[in-house]
Amino acid sequence: MRPSGRALDEMRPVSIETDFTKHAEGSALIRMGDTHVLCTATVEDRVPPFIKGSGLGWVTAEYGMLPRATNTRMRREASAGKQGGRTIEIQRLIGRSLRAGVDRVALGERQITVDCDVLQADGGTRCASITGGWVALRLAVNKLMKSGDVISDPMLDPVAAISCGIYAGQPVLDLDYPEDSEAGVDGNFIMTGSRQLIEVQMSAEGATYSRDQMNTLMDLAEKGVAELIAAQTAATA
Repeated sequence: MRPSGRALDEMRPVSIETDFTKHAEGSALIRMGDTHVLCTATVEDRVPPFIKGSGLGWVTAEYGMLPRATNTRMRREASAGKQGGRTIEIQRLIGRSLRAGVDRVALGERQITVDCDVLQADGGTRCASITGGWVALRLAVNKLMKSGDVISDPMLDPVAAISCGIYAGQPVLDLDYPEDSEAGVDGNFIMTGSRQLIEVQMSAEGATYSRDQMNTLMDLAEKGVAELIAAQTAATA
C-alpha cells in the first residue's frame, strides 16, 4: 500500500491554472498533489551571444524554491551568494527539455525565459516545473503569434515530465516525498506528446533494478505523461 493510498499506476490530482500572474507573457500555477510550482515565461528581443545573428531563437529556464517550500526553512540561495549544484542541474534540465519541443527557426531570434518557482514541495518538483513550464511557454508563444511577431507556430510538440520508481518492491507512478525518500529506484521521464523521449534520469537508491523493471517504469511514465499532456491541452485550449 502506498502512503497516500493511491493505486500503483495512479497519479496525484493535477490542476493547471493559467494567467496566474499579471505581467508575464505566459504564466501557470501547476499543482501535482501537494507540489505547487509557479511558472512564468518572459519574452525578450535578444539571444545569448553564442547564437546572435544565427536567426535561431532560444528557450532557457531558471528554477528556485521558496524558503518554506519544504518542511523546514531553507536559506535563500541569493543570501549565500550562489546557486547550489542541484538548482543549476534542474534548471538546465528544464531548459533543454522545453527546447526539445520548439522549432527555434520559427521562433525567430528572440529568447523566452521560463522561471519555475516552487511554492510548496512534496516530491517531483522538476517534473512539475517542466510540465507547467511548457504551459507558460505555450501561452507566451500564443501572444507572439497573435501580435504577428511570429508567423509559423514554433511549438512542435507538448513536453511533460513524470517521476516513477520502485517503492516497497513495487513499481509506482508519480512519487510523492514519502515515497521518493524511501524508493529503492527513482526515475524522472521527460517525453513529448508523440511519446518521444527527451531525457530519462534513473538511479538505484539502495537496490539495483532489472531491464524488465525499467521497462515497467517506462510504461508507467508513458501513462502519466499522457495524462499530463491532456491536462496541458485542456489548460491552453
